[in-house]
Amino acid sequence: MEISELYEIFTEHPVITTDSRDCPVGSMFFALKGESFDGNKFASAALDKGCAVAVIDEKEYAAEGDDRYILVSDVLATLKLLANYHRRALGTKIIGITGTNGKTTTKELVATVLEKKYNVLYTEGNFNNEIGVPKTLLRLRPEHEIAVVEMGASHPGDIKSLVDVVEPDCGIITNVGRAHLQGFGSFEGVVKTKGELYDYLRHSGKPGAFIFLHNENEHLRGIADGLPHILYGTADDASLYAGGKVIDCAPFLHFSWRHEGGKWHEVMTHLIGAYNIYNMLAAAAIGLRFGVSEEQISEALAAYVPSNNRSQLDVTANNKLIVDAYNANPTSMMAALQNFRDMAVSHKMAILGDMRELGAVSDEEHQKITDFLSTAGIDKVWLVGEEFMKTRCDFRKFHDVEEVKQAIKEESPKDFYILIKGSNGIKLYQLPELL
Repeated sequence: MEISELYEIFTEHPVITTDSRDCPVGSMFFALKGESFDGNKFASAALDKGCAVAVIDEKEYAAEGDDRYILVSDVLATLKLLANYHRRALGTKIIGITGTNGKTTTKELVATVLEKKYNVLYTEGNFNNEIGVPKTLLRLRPEHEIAVVEMGASHPGDIKSLVDVVEPDCGIITNVGRAHLQGFGSFEGVVKTKGELYDYLRHSGKPGAFIFLHNENEHLRGIADGLPHILYGTADDASLYAGGKVIDCAPFLHFSWRHEGGKWHEVMTHLIGAYNIYNMLAAAAIGLRFGVSEEQISEALAAYVPSNNRSQLDVTANNKLIVDAYNANPTSMMAALQNFRDMAVSHKMAILGDMRELGAVSDEEHQKITDFLSTAGIDKVWLVGEEFMKTRCDFRKFHDVEEVKQAIKEESPKDFYILIKGSNGIKLYQLPELL
């Protein structure tokens, strides 16, 4: 079947599902494969539950004479082709976002700002991989005026694969850091892969393609040659499109910003961490570029409340929790700890989980964190996971989150500001309800 023919079917059944447990009536089921599952085996069940068609790539699972089965050579490749075809058919203006840290928060801030003026589609949660990105594009409707699409990567070539589907009109790399080094091989591999967004925009041939560029990030400036760009940052430079400075962060980020040396605007945010000023300024720069007023931008940034275990403050009966438990890498962990060290609050406690996917440098990077902690002035430090277990330090260590839960039950920490941060697989997100 030609992709144009499949697109005609999609226009009649514009809801996509890849989960046979979630089959809205009249939807299209794409039978994806994974390491431990084969969606083809569930195609029949998806049709029985209400899907209009099932896209499969193994002929043996198609019932003879049943035209509800659509046989293709590769279901995932077909999903990507369909998403790209739909993106081209609508022609919606798309902002592409990637980066080692901050991309999800930036995406949400950008969407919040743009919604002051536009009907915006944006990536839900962190659905930023080779499945989530096509599904995001296939949620585009004619009424959407602009889209904000987040793209993640853990291996070389991942961003190129995604931008070829998304075909963004402009883009932003929030930063580059030491994450997924096991997959990328080196920090240079991280920079090269994230830079594939720049490469696409540089060679896309799209009129007016440009990037939003973090002014103080030397790695990003080093790969931005030849690209029209809009600068944002915290340098004392009136030429910055969106410039800003931190006022304080105790615990929420309070900052001021201005457009090209103009009037200063103060914003009290609901985000923990001085490092979030760059995400705020990125959203301001994008809002300005797309015609959102300075007042509306400030209103949007002040109103945004995180709810995804990223830089959020949870106040319980016993403690104040700084919850950043969705992910962790050496760059984001150090930024969080430096911010926590500098916060003017008493009775600090840190519960930190392993930083995963660091490959050969894992021991070194975890040791750097414990070395920093030894001089950070944090009253109580608990380290969780097998990587932290190997470090040379005097802090309390736990093999897993279950051991931490038991310690909390026995000791009931109280009246602390507690930073909770670690890779998602360590499951520290289970702790806030106990603290």
